[in-house]
Amino acid sequence: QLVESGGGLAQPGDSLTLSCAASGINFDEYAIGWFRQVPGKEREGILCISSAGGTARLVDAMSRDGAARCEESIRGRFTISRDKAQKTVSLAMNSLLPEDTGVYYCAARHKWCNIRYEEYTYGGQGTQVTVSS
Repeated sequence: QLVESGGGLAQPGDSLTLSCAASGINFDEYAIGWFRQVPGKEREGILCISSAGGTARLVDAMSRDGAARCEESIRGRFTISRDKAQKTVSLAMNSLLPEDTGVYYCAARHKWCNIRYEEYTYGGQGTQVTVSS
């Protein structure tokens, strides 16, 4: 029900845009989060966009009770956006660094974002991003 695309090989400083396509769910009612996993490390949250369109960075500092509130738009190297007509959520990644290498996953849960991947109902298979010179 979630399919990631857009990964590949990039050089440091390049940009990539990942896409998460949803099917079989009422897309407008779901928050979509992007996560990254590097071999040997836990899956880490990146950004999320709520059903209402609020965005949040999925970091521990935003969570007290385990539920990140998707109200604040975080500006940085990565940005997240939603296309309701296409039922996709994009993760635009700029100024890529070698440490951005990993498998990127998108996940969906009802309405609100959460920093924990385990709290999402649906997840994709992931797309590999490799940043290397």
